[in-house]
Amino acid sequence: MVAENSHRVVVVGSAGRDLALGATTLPEAGASASVSERMERLGGKGANIASGVRQLSPECHVTLIAALGADRAGEAVLEDAHELGIDTASVARRGATSLFLDLVTGAGERRIFEHVQPEADVREEDLSRAAPVLEAAGVVVLQLRQPAAVLLRAAQLAPNARIVLDGAVDGGADGAFGAPLLAHAHVVRANADEAEALTGRTIASTDDAQRAAEELLRRGPSVVALSVSGAGDLVAWEGGSQFFPFGDAPVIDRTGAGDAFVAGLVTGLIRDESARDLGRRASEAASTAVQQFGGFTRFTHE
Repeated sequence: MVAENSHRVVVVGSAGRDLALGATTLPEAGASASVSERMERLGGKGANIASGVRQLSPECHVTLIAALGADRAGEAVLEDAHELGIDTASVARRGATSLFLDLVTGAGERRIFEHVQPEADVREEDLSRAAPVLEAAGVVVLQLRQPAAVLLRAAQLAPNARIVLDGAVDGGADGAFGAPLLAHAHVVRANADEAEALTGRTIASTDDAQRAAEELLRRGPSVVALSVSGAGDLVAWEGGSQFFPFGDAPVIDRTGAGDAFVAGLVTGLIRDESARDLGRRASEAASTAVQQFGGFTRFTHE
C-alpha cells in the first residue's frame, strides 16, 4: 500500500550550472576545436535527481535542499527549477554557484570539469531550516558527495521517510558515518567505483556485484543497486536479484545516467513497486539519459 506521504520527496545534494559542449573531437594541448552543440541549464547531482523525479512523477511534491551562489548564475538555476516545478524554498544562497562543464565528442568520449567551492556544501543549519520538510517527507534522497555528518542528520530528521543513498560515504561501510547511514537506508545505489569505496571489494563482474550487494544488504538496506562497468546494473534484495544489462541504444553522453537511474528508483518507491520493478524502471530511465546530450535528462512522463 502506498503511504500517504509517499508523494513528498526531498533530495539533499548538489546544485549548480551545467554547461555541456559537444565537439567532433577533443583538442590536443594548445589546440582548439569548434563546438557543434551547447546546452546550459541547472545541473549538479541533487538538482538532476530532483528534476528527474519531478518529470517522472508529476503528481509528487519534490523539494531540493542544496546551496546556490548569491549570484546571477544561481538565479538562473532557480528559474530552471521553478519551471520544472521543483520546490526551492530550502535552497540556501551563499558564495559562488557551482559550475559543471561536460565536454563530449560525437563518439561519446567525455571530459568533466567541476568548479565547486566549500560554500556549495549543504550545512546543518540548512537542514534545521528545512526540518519540517524532512519530517513530512515520504522519500528522502541523500547524495553522498555531501558532508557525511550532514547527511546523517538529514536521515535523522526524516523518521517517516524511506531513505535512498546515492554514492559512497567517506570511510566506506565501516567508517564513522557509513554504518549509521546504511542502517537508515532503504535503498543504496552506487556505481562500480563507489561500490568499491563503500565495500572495499573490486567490482569487475556481476558475481563481484552480487557479493558486494549481499554484504550491504546485511547492513540494513532493503534494496541495493550496483553498477558493473561496461555491462549493466545489478539490483538485489533479500532472497533475490536481477541483472539489467546496458541496452543497445546509441550512447550520446553518459553524464546524466546515474542521476536518471536514481530518479527511476525513487519513482518506483513512490508507486510501491517491487525491487525487481524498481530496477527495471531505473534501468529504463538511465537508458533514456545516455541517448541525450548533457547531464540534464528530458523525460516523457507516464
